[in-house]
Amino acid sequence: MSQRLDKAYLALEDGTFHQGYLVGKAGTCGGELCFNTSMTGYQEIFTDPSYYGQLMMMTYPHIGNYGVHSAYDEARKPMVAGIITRAFSKEYSNLSAEDDLNSYLDDNGVTGITGVDTRSLVRHIRDKGVMNAVISSEIHSREKLVQMAKDWAPMEGLELATKATRTEAQTIAPADSKYRVAVIDYGIKQSIIKNLLNRNCTLRIFPAKTTWDEIQEWAADGFFLSNGPGDPRAITYTSDTVQNIMADPRPVFGICLGHQLMALSKGIEIIKMKVGHRGANQPVKNLNTTKVEITTQNHGFGVESGSVIANGAQISHINLNDNTVEGIVFPDSNAFSVQYHPEASPGPHDSRYLFDEFVKRLSER
Repeated sequence: MSQRLDKAYLALEDGTFHQGYLVGKAGTCGGELCFNTSMTGYQEIFTDPSYYGQLMMMTYPHIGNYGVHSAYDEARKPMVAGIITRAFSKEYSNLSAEDDLNSYLDDNGVTGITGVDTRSLVRHIRDKGVMNAVISSEIHSREKLVQMAKDWAPMEGLELATKATRTEAQTIAPADSKYRVAVIDYGIKQSIIKNLLNRNCTLRIFPAKTTWDEIQEWAADGFFLSNGPGDPRAITYTSDTVQNIMADPRPVFGICLGHQLMALSKGIEIIKMKVGHRGANQPVKNLNTTKVEITTQNHGFGVESGSVIANGAQISHINLNDNTVEGIVFPDSNAFSVQYHPEASPGPHDSRYLFDEFVKRLSER
């Protein structure tokens, strides 16, 4: 029996308009429209807290064909505001799947659209730059939807970490614990937690607004600053905490938003990128080893390269596609950070040595 297809509409703030079909929950949603080039891992992408409030367009055409499983969740629920696909499968072929993707999105209140020429739309975004958009199965007026997209709050200046962080501190310990790591949660992925636990780290995970004094009480061996959504320049409430962490002699490791906040604490400039990097195939060169890693990335803001050197830090990794900064070492602190995601979920595991480097520093205290 054929399934009824409800129409849905996608409008960009520049007037671009697409008609397709509804997936997930009927409704209207909006946010910054970005795209991800990963061929698999759609559930991990949709539940990544760094995507909170964004519309996610998948460049790989077939989405939903292997269903969903709770083990793939990077957070307690999907974090994207909506999704855009070329060909969406409401049926799946996977013996381990627990449900189909459409039911999963519907149950979690996520609205999406399929049947969109994503190849054309990706080229449009790549040329024009990321912009706000709206998806709706309720409103059919092109003019109204375009205006809604224009009126949607821009990502620049938007503080979203408090939307993705936990509400209270939590301690998680492995069976064999050797180190104590204070984790500042700006929207941490479950895969990052797993990588630290697998390296014998007991974690005390603190909400984003936790003060330095509260963190100090736990007597950690080192500090980890997590990924998260939004404009790092808008996260002013954690400035004192990050500055105190960076001034401490204990090891510090930061990923993505954490990397940007560490840079800001040293006076390094953060910029909004035209398109950003999102996918599991970004080439990054380690300037110390000269090796190239294929990496997973998810960021629309970046560190301004000239500002790194001007403020006494060192660039450790660069993106080979556009030469943007992908890693920093801070000589006046026991600290290093990367813009990309070494936990790579989804993605290749070329960069997981960075967790080993952090643990090595913990062991040398």
